[in-house]
Amino acid sequence: MQHTEGMLREGTLSDKVILVTGGGTGLGKAMATYYSELGAKVIISSRKQEVLDKTAAEITAKSGNEVLAVAADVREYEQIENVIQKGIEKFGKINGLLNNAAGNFISPTERLSHRAFNNIIDIVLKGSTNCTLALGKYWIEKGEGPYTVVNIATTYAFTGSGFVVPSACAKAGVIAMTRSLAVEWAKYGIRLNAIAPGPFPSKGAWDRLLPGDMKDKFDMTKKIPVGRVGVKQELANLSAYLMSDYSAFVNGEVVTIDGGEWLQGAGEFNMLSMVKPEQWDMLEMMIRGVKGS
Repeated sequence: MQHTEGMLREGTLSDKVILVTGGGTGLGKAMATYYSELGAKVIISSRKQEVLDKTAAEITAKSGNEVLAVAADVREYEQIENVIQKGIEKFGKINGLLNNAAGNFISPTERLSHRAFNNIIDIVLKGSTNCTLALGKYWIEKGEGPYTVVNIATTYAFTGSGFVVPSACAKAGVIAMTRSLAVEWAKYGIRLNAIAPGPFPSKGAWDRLLPGDMKDKFDMTKKIPVGRVGVKQELANLSAYLMSDYSAFVNGEVVTIDGGEWLQGAGEFNMLSMVKPEQWDMLEMMIRGVKGS
């Protein structure tokens, strides 16, 4: 078994109808594809219908399961209600939500207009709350759980990060929502969990974040203890587990999947991994000399 392969048994999600925001491309597409391969009926949504239609056809060709594509802007609550209504009309229910839609770009914060800042907040935080609230109201009224929400966060929501301040603020809010509603809504049979991914390069997102030759200058693998970036299937595996009933006792958790990257940056002396053995010999002699003085 390889980390590039699916880990769950066939049919794991066969009783699920899952709405995936930002499902037309990148990591959202990878997770939606794996859900479909595991038997779920999937609804994918993003702003471009033509992209969604192409992705839906590709997923169906791979999994054999029908995929519903409905364009919507997650910032607009009424559009989310429309997606939900069409999903229920098509499949009879929705019992899973993956809040994956996001926006981000690297910039010194003082160079951002208030509109640019608000745009990221609106897509990431407001979009996630719109989808969660709209489906949550429907689920609570309907009963008949269990229901599951998986939110995509980020590791720098824990620590903050310069140059992606709107995203850090918004993703921290997503984590707060996850943990808060996990307690409040558990009595309705609704579980909420989040995933905090490290670097999982996808062409669209990474071209915007690190355009041109910046990807070569900022080698992410040098920051990650395991020495590589993530593979989409690894994220899809974790997401599918949290969406499935196998994780029925996991609620309010934020699972990090980053090869140890954020811990590498958080530890005050972690840079000492660059010290060579012969340098450690010299340092040890120096330390013993200080102790003996």
